[in-house]
Amino acid sequence: MRVLGFGDNIVDRFVDRGIDYPGGNAVNVAVYAHRLGAEAEYLGVFGDDDLGAFLRSAIEDAGVPTTRSLVRPGASGVSTLRVVDGDRTFLGWNGGGVTVSAPIDLDDGRSQYAAGFDLVHSSVYSRTESQLPRLHALGALVSFDLSSEAEFRDPSYLERVAPFVDVVLLSCAGLDDEEAFAVLDAALAHGAPLALGTRGTRGALVTDGTARLTAPARLISDEVLVDTMGCGDAYLAGFLVSLHGAGWRRTSAPSVDDLDAALAAGADAARDQCLVEGAFSRGRRSGAPVAANMW
Repeated sequence: MRVLGFGDNIVDRFVDRGIDYPGGNAVNVAVYAHRLGAEAEYLGVFGDDDLGAFLRSAIEDAGVPTTRSLVRPGASGVSTLRVVDGDRTFLGWNGGGVTVSAPIDLDDGRSQYAAGFDLVHSSVYSRTESQLPRLHALGALVSFDLSSEAEFRDPSYLERVAPFVDVVLLSCAGLDDEEAFAVLDAALAHGAPLALGTRGTRGALVTDGTARLTAPARLISDEVLVDTMGCGDAYLAGFLVSLHGAGWRRTSAPSVDDLDAALAAGADAARDQCLVEGAFSRGRRSGAPVAANMW
């Protein structure tokens, strides 16, 4: 399986540890898919600052090539966090830097490059919505992370995204089964053929409009928990790799058994991710604070 992470990269700055870690939704899914045996690459925009060089080096060190990515003038994205009782707490970010202000596109041969992958993953943090129709037309499966913010569940936003993807991931933390399935159903109603919802320790749900499946989380003790950074991305990677391995293609919908196995694989991947510092380790001591536009 060949997976392309398409879009965001960011530095996760843990102020309690004084360490910068590489990350970003599109980056993480590519790294985790590689960790699960897929051939994965990353396509995005890096800032021309020291943090951009750090990010690119760390991603490649994790086994994910960035050969076709671009470097553009501007700052890298930085999010600030701290860990409280093993759980990450976001404190703010600088708007994502040049990765968001001048996002990657499919021009200059990048469309043909992306067509060589079995699955392309992107997210709301990548500002790649305008590229989704082009991605979808290439024939590769497209996955898209809709995160948890209300603005990305608005019908007008779903109309821009859902018809051009093959699976969406939504964070459904704090929702019971009925509430969570209602969120997933809304994505299906706007055109997505498959919707996955994650709820941390409460487990996950998936629906294709007919089957409605739930699965428990793989819990670990607080004594061994490192932090939860990247666990949702790891869940998605495990789910996608399992489903594709079972024969899922745009022309071949997954069976109920395939979906059930994919939920289990996602839970295993998320559990393993809880034992990792940052998104995929490779941290370094933080440099000067990034203050511009922090909120």
